[in-house]
Amino acid sequence: MAGTSRGSTRSRASKSSAENAPILSPPNPKLRKDKTRNNSLIRIFNVNLKFLLGFGIISFVIALFFIYPIVNPMEKPQKPRVITPLPAPKLTDLPMFEGEHRESLYWGTYRPQVYFGVRARTPQSLVAGLMWIGVKDGRYFMRHVCQDSDELKQYGWTSHNGRDYGHQVLTEQTMSLTTSFLKSKGHGSGYGGDWAVRIGVQSNESIPDDEMLNTAHLFFYMADEGGKSFNLGRGVLDIHDDSVLASGSRSDTGDWQLHLLSEDVSQVHYSGFKTPHIHNLSDLVQPNLAVQARKFGHLLLSDSSDDSPNILVFQISARIPFRADIVFLSGTNTRDSRVEERLSRLTGISLTSLLSEKQKEFDDKFKKCFSLSDELGLESVSVGKVALGNMLGGIGYFFGQSKILLPSTSTLNAGDNSLLYWPAELYTAVPSRPFFPRGFLWDEGFHQLLIWRWDIYISLDIIGHWLDLMNIDGWIPRELILGAEALSKVPEEFVLQHPTNGNPPTLFLALRDVISNLKKEKFAAAEASDISVFLDRAFVRLEAWFKWFNTTQSGKELGSYYWHGRDAATIRELNPKTLSSGLDDYPRASHPNEDERHVDLRCWMHLAADSMRSIAELLTMDKDVEKEYGFTAKMLSDFELLNKMHLDSANGAYCDYGNHTEKVQLTWKILETGSNYPRRELVREVREKPVLQLVPHLGYVSLFPFMLRLIPPDSWILDRQLDLISNRSILWTDYGLRSLSKTSSMYMKRNTEHDAPYWRGPIWIPLNYLIVSSLHHYSQEPGPYRERAKTIYTELRSNLIRNIVGNYQRTGYLWEQYDQKRGKGKGARLFTGWTATVLLIMAEAYHEV
Repeated sequence: MAGTSRGSTRSRASKSSAENAPILSPPNPKLRKDKTRNNSLIRIFNVNLKFLLGFGIISFVIALFFIYPIVNPMEKPQKPRVITPLPAPKLTDLPMFEGEHRESLYWGTYRPQVYFGVRARTPQSLVAGLMWIGVKDGRYFMRHVCQDSDELKQYGWTSHNGRDYGHQVLTEQTMSLTTSFLKSKGHGSGYGGDWAVRIGVQSNESIPDDEMLNTAHLFFYMADEGGKSFNLGRGVLDIHDDSVLASGSRSDTGDWQLHLLSEDVSQVHYSGFKTPHIHNLSDLVQPNLAVQARKFGHLLLSDSSDDSPNILVFQISARIPFRADIVFLSGTNTRDSRVEERLSRLTGISLTSLLSEKQKEFDDKFKKCFSLSDELGLESVSVGKVALGNMLGGIGYFFGQSKILLPSTSTLNAGDNSLLYWPAELYTAVPSRPFFPRGFLWDEGFHQLLIWRWDIYISLDIIGHWLDLMNIDGWIPRELILGAEALSKVPEEFVLQHPTNGNPPTLFLALRDVISNLKKEKFAAAEASDISVFLDRAFVRLEAWFKWFNTTQSGKELGSYYWHGRDAATIRELNPKTLSSGLDDYPRASHPNEDERHVDLRCWMHLAADSMRSIAELLTMDKDVEKEYGFTAKMLSDFELLNKMHLDSANGAYCDYGNHTEKVQLTWKILETGSNYPRRELVREVREKPVLQLVPHLGYVSLFPFMLRLIPPDSWILDRQLDLISNRSILWTDYGLRSLSKTSSMYMKRNTEHDAPYWRGPIWIPLNYLIVSSLHHYSQEPGPYRERAKTIYTELRSNLIRNIVGNYQRTGYLWEQYDQKRGKGKGARLFTGWTATVLLIMAEAYHEV
């Protein structure tokens, strides 16, 4: 439309000039005949004519110079489509997320990458956090950012409600810390209210009479991302005379104060810093301590500060055991701020009482939301609470710009292969605090299966943030790395996001459940109304997302799809990875090309189409829209077509299709490098020409039509799928279903010299959840395999719960994956992202058709 408008403006301007031009008349014959007329008049006329003509030309050029940009404005460089937002109203601007909701969620433990951190849901926030000195093998280490190398015996939220309360336990080698977080909107407080954290320190065991081992050193800090300076409080000079450690002022909270109250702490030391880099403050604190240790022989901060510091770190030291209450008060400059009253409420006995009340509320709501059977036992219930608490306590807020790979057709940014996405915020749960403290699109759908059952508004808020990150083509980055803290945890090769690659649209898993419960009137009236409003505004974004998949990931045949982004030219991967599928190294066709058909993506597309149809029906939208998605869903659930494209009838398994050979292996070869030193590398060797065929690897992908319930309950194929599930030589173990069959040529094979098998055998909980859910479904459906499905369901559910609970009791963690031989936790620890779906398995909380 814009181009057409500019063209028509230009045409109208040309026509108007022609119509207003003077008409030239023939010369007056009288003047030509009168040769006696004074020639001087003729000369003067000629001179004036030349002058007027020259003046007119110059005037015309000047006028043209000023008028042309108005009539035909200079074309501005078009912003690349890939970094152009979808022109639709933002979901996070809905009234339900404004006002009281936004303020109540303003402050939170939204820094999952550190052991304890607080920030506001706003760019350039005021930030708080905790560090401490830990002891390991007789040496002292600073703890701050969550990392496995710290070798904490256990840490994580044992309870958290996602809004205003959380309790966390952190177990060191020699001591344990607890952090209890509480928010309060007291009379007189500023925007977002006040918050407090109680820090408790206990000794783990009897330790030698060593002053250092019997003394804990905590470092609590405040930092301003916007660089605003702080004032040092009088409490650092005498904590018992004045509790104020720091104060400042912001436009959001008004004047604020940070207080410390503790009967066990006798002195506080401090250091102030001025720097824009606050993503790892331990890098500032450790050198300061080292200088003090060399000069004076003790680990105490220097009691000094840069000019106008935007970071203040307070060292709180005391003999173990001890307790300290730290309180942030907002709006302290108002006439009726009641500072003393609010401070008293958030410390001491009053805080103890409030924390107890919040813990009871959490326990009661947990019981109501998940209704765990007494047969599970107290250990399982405790692990279920940890799963939920860590999921909610792991919600983070991030702000920044993603780096997007420059499209190959672009001529922009010569010498650089990336573009910056628009500045954006993301409110999201994270898979793992030490390893993946950032947003992952396909993980988020599984996270929301849990969160919507606990707090529908938090869930919709998170989903809205993700959908607001959609570009004009309907693409959402599969991994969101926003801000310096998030970026510090990501290897360089994984930073760039590829706009040709998707990620499973698992948000539809949660939306499908919400829609189902909405139709069954399981929400309160106000909630039901807000959900409908959300879905109505979300529809345009969900539709753009669906169409992006349906066009960019479609295959050659109608109803076929394949994941883009596989490297067809690699010589170092045994089987080119399919990162966009979320299943990373799960074996696909050996030679990627456009003939591929991926059965898992086809099933995801059916889920998306059917969910879109349900939303259209729920909102009584245009019947043509409902019919369109209904037609697509029906086509993708066409059992005969599905079987024709993907069924291996010999074993009743569903398989990918593509250009494939099994004769592929990794071989050590000497490669010329162009230097004097050839390099020995493990490279891919193909010993047989690939042909188009079903890819003969049995595993999670083979069960996708089963997981998404596309198999009729009376079909013989269902019986064969149950065979695959229950066969110990294929997928069954006593700890859950392995990801790839033991009979596969790729089973537990490394994909490169450095890439250990990931989705080639280990047990993953989210897909086990989908399988258990479908087993439960088929155990309820009339048909010849109903009882068999029920038997397998009961045993698989029991195995999964027993193994995950047992691992938690032994190690103190939920894990990314579990070993298929012994059930041992593997991969990232504190993986309370989708592994937390074990709580849904405990609660038997599955999608109901």
